[in-house]
Parts: sequence; structure tokens; C-alpha cells
Amino acid sequence: SFLFRLFPLREHGMNWRARPLTCQEIQAFRKSKEVMDRFLRAYKLMLGFYGINLVNEETGELERAENWRERFENLNRFSHNNLRITRILKCLGEMGYEDYQVHLVKFFLTETLVEETLPNVKRSALDYFLFTVRSKEKRRELIHYAWQHFKPQSSFVWGPRDKLQKYR
Repeated sequence: SFLFRLFPLREHGMNWRARPLTCQEIQAFRKSKEVMDRFLRAYKLMLGFYGINLVNEETGELERAENWRERFENLNRFSHNNLRITRILKCLGEMGYEDYQVHLVKFFLTETLVEETLPNVKRSALDYFLFTVRSKEKRRELIHYAWQHFKPQSSFVWGPRDKLQKYR
């Protein structure tokens, strides 16, 4: 699949014929400016497909694109996009773009829980996207953010309530 080539991982995806990456290959990719430039272009291309713009290449900050309404409609209608987004998030972590992971997950948490524009992405954002974030601390912050905006808060199952209440 074209997505496997753009966003390779160290695990099998849906295409069992595709060979997972090795740690050595990932290190070689990360050292190649050409590969990393292509990776960034692929990321921006997919973001555009989902109605999202990369605002800042240094930080990974995102915003809605002008065509976000029609693109979000597509995201809500076709759940296979959620698998693709999970793959992209995992690959961002492999390629050393952990900050990008955080921004993309927070973007989807905001759109699903705060803005409520992507109701059909909510479960994937909570069950899968959140847990692709490599940094334990950042993941905790995102889980706390999700808990703060989840309705009803008493039904939030993605973290222990006592720790979420004490979290600073």
C-alpha cells in the first residue's frame, strides 16, 4: 500500500506482504535529509487530505485548513481513515517527531471532545491515537486534557480518576 511506503513502521500493518522496518533502517532514514524532507512532505500531504494545515514545522503546531468542513465530513464517514491516522502517528514517533505526535493527537482530541466536529473519530482518538504518543509525560498531559473535556466525566475510562483529579 502507498501509505506503508510513506509511513513505514517496525510492525506489520494491514498488508501482511509488506516487510516491517528494522531499527537500522529507521536510523538510516533519520540521518538522511532527503528521506526526512520527503517524510515531511508526505505528512503535510496527508494532513491536507484530512483538512489540517501544519502551521509550524519547528513545533508541529496544526490548525484547520480552509476546506476542513468537507474533509472532516470524509473523516466522519469513513472509519478506515482512523487506521491510517494511527499509522501516521506511530511513524511520527519512529522518525523522531514526538512533538508532532502530541500536536496531532491534541488536534483530534480538541475536534472530537471540545468542538465536537468529529464524533466518529472520538473512539479512535481515545483508544488508539492517545497511546501512540511516546513521551509518558506528554501522554499523561493529553489523557488529562481528554478527561477535562470528556462528557460525562464519570464515564472516562482512559486513566485512573484519582490520579486525573490530582494531576498538575
